[in-house]
Amino acid sequence: MKIGVFCSANNSIDPDFFAATEAFGKWMGENKHTVVYGGCNIGLMECIGKSTHEAGGRTIGVVPQIVERGGKKSSYIDIEMLCDNLSDRKDLINNQSDILVALPGGIGSLDEIFTVAASHTIGYHAKLVVLYNMKGFWNSLIALLDDMQARGFIRGEWKDYIKVANTLDELTQMITNED
Repeated sequence: MKIGVFCSANNSIDPDFFAATEAFGKWMGENKHTVVYGGCNIGLMECIGKSTHEAGGRTIGVVPQIVERGGKKSSYIDIEMLCDNLSDRKDLINNQSDILVALPGGIGSLDEIFTVAASHTIGYHAKLVVLYNMKGFWNSLIALLDDMQARGFIRGEWKDYIKVANTLDELTQMITNED
């Protein structure tokens, strides 16, 4: 299975997020999955690529040219897909992936989550986004989505498009069920 991963490209974050990301990457590699990710050599992006690659999985890095020119491309990429900008990157990651997982991240990760979820609601695809809620990282986003739902701003149920996994076991079960 090709698992798209959205995550932080920042090294200055809670070390527990690196440990949980490494465990997820190891699981992907040991189960012969492919990670499709942003291909940077920084933060959780480097961690997911390295841990998947070293555990025997394949890595597809979708790398904007500006990242490559800046010397921030991971050396753990098995297949490189160059792109022009972040919009292209999102489209390529979504198109290449069977399911998408959001690890802790920032503005870019939020953009990626909602691009995939919004296009699902319209009917462009039926792929899920799973928020890997390490240490409650996504709790405030979940509360916001619940509030928007309660106020009538989300048609249907947001949980039909975005799932939440609080543990690695919950996450791997969701992925396995999509397989």
